Amino acid sequence: MALARTFAVALHGVRGHVVEVEADISAGLPAFVLIGLPDTALGESRKRVGAAAVNAGCPLTQKKLTINLSPAALPKQGSGFDLAIAIAALSAAGAIPPESAASAVHLGELGLDGRLRPVSGILPAVLAARDAGFARVFVPAGNAEEASLVDGIDIRGVTGLRAAAIAHGAELDPVEEEPVLLPAPEARKTSEPDMAEVAGNDEAVGALLAAAAGGHHLSMVGPPGSGKTMLARRLPTILPDLGGPEAVEATCIRSLTGAGVGKHLVRRPPFEAPHHTASAAALVGGGTGRIAPGAIVRATHGVLFLDEAAEFPPSVLDALRQPLENGSITIHRASGAASFPARFQLVLASNPCPCGHYGSADEECTCSPMARRRYFARMSGPLLDRVDIRLTVRRLGVAAIRSAAHLRSDRSSMMLRARVEAARAVAAERLRGTEWSRNADVAGSWLRSGEHRLGSRAIAPLDRALERGAITMRGYDRTLRLAWTLADLDQASSPDVDHVGRALFLRRGIAS
Repeated sequence: MALARTFAVALHGVRGHVVEVEADISAGLPAFVLIGLPDTALGESRKRVGAAAVNAGCPLTQKKLTINLSPAALPKQGSGFDLAIAIAALSAAGAIPPESAASAVHLGELGLDGRLRPVSGILPAVLAARDAGFARVFVPAGNAEEASLVDGIDIRGVTGLRAAAIAHGAELDPVEEEPVLLPAPEARKTSEPDMAEVAGNDEAVGALLAAAAGGHHLSMVGPPGSGKTMLARRLPTILPDLGGPEAVEATCIRSLTGAGVGKHLVRRPPFEAPHHTASAAALVGGGTGRIAPGAIVRATHGVLFLDEAAEFPPSVLDALRQPLENGSITIHRASGAASFPARFQLVLASNPCPCGHYGSADEECTCSPMARRRYFARMSGPLLDRVDIRLTVRRLGVAAIRSAAHLRSDRSSMMLRARVEAARAVAAERLRGTEWSRNADVAGSWLRSGEHRLGSRAIAPLDRALERGAITMRGYDRTLRLAWTLADLDQASSPDVDHVGRALFLRRGIAS
């Protein structure tokens, strides 16, 4: 047969597009032509596939071989098309039954020895194949565990091209070969830091509890040594485990980054803490070839912690404004565009001034008022307006440290997580039938209308703040969301004037 086809998957962000790989053998001088908008790595597959087929004992045709990747206008990147190209070529030559090749999706990179090497992004690729209606996917043996996380599809982990051809019905003798495996996934910490280790800072712990319960963004300002980083690193410990769709999405992102996934979904919320010298591309994603996810994408369904936030370039911080509103990021490059989820919880930590001692009782600040304003202005007003909770964290005195010499079991991470889960369950029940599940995601118009509109007495402090210009309309809605979270933590049916006042106080700054 001179014409055959099979299928592969092209990834653009976390979305996969099924690609038809056509092979045509025609008369003419021996040639291997690859068309369909391949990038450089994919264009080099002609050499890889040819050598791999020879060394696997199933050489390609000596006639003119044309491989077309369809749709032709869709950019294709990476070496994960190697196996599909080889199977389509062997099927066109009659070595593999065409019906079998055309009924499966093939993923994987070929080595020159014919063995299959693992590739990144297997999980989202297999999900795309299943959603497109395919029942069988061939993957490298090193990716088989990751691919098996997708239910409802037959996963065939193969060690090399020869094994894949035999699985399709090629008349070849099986040869035992050692599979190429991924490095063992980095051991995930079984123990996390505990909130019970935090001495004092009761108001700050309460603010973190509210942030976790509603998914609210948080800012902390205080002198060095006041515990900002310690508090931020314990926020993920009181967040609930990720559910089904969230766990799948977080695992897909981990797969795209090339990190080992193994045979289990990511269940604990991720934590990303980029250095303040990170560029905008490192934060939101990018790259000259394949568009890679940045820190905000890797932190999806988890926490993005920017320590020393005022040291980040203002342009880098302002790149967060749109993802904070939309919950996603679309990166455009000359080679195409890629969309990623970016539903993260932002935590900012900063000193109050360049020297760090402004407002400190035991150190004298040496910064001029202009230097302090210029330093803090690096975090723009529009960015801070998207932050629901703003803490002023102060250093602890000796008395507070001595009174907290023992771990406080009443505020352990396990107990606080149980309170967070209970509050989120209340919110989820109230939001049933809507597109939201957390208070931080609810539209302000929904909170200000219908049966969920608060009485005039309850929202009187908020109305006065809006009239004075103390908050913006965005801040008004965000304060309402925070008030609902505080009410959920108290197991109240709706926020009262005390909840609204506390929410307004948290938004405008609280001394801890």
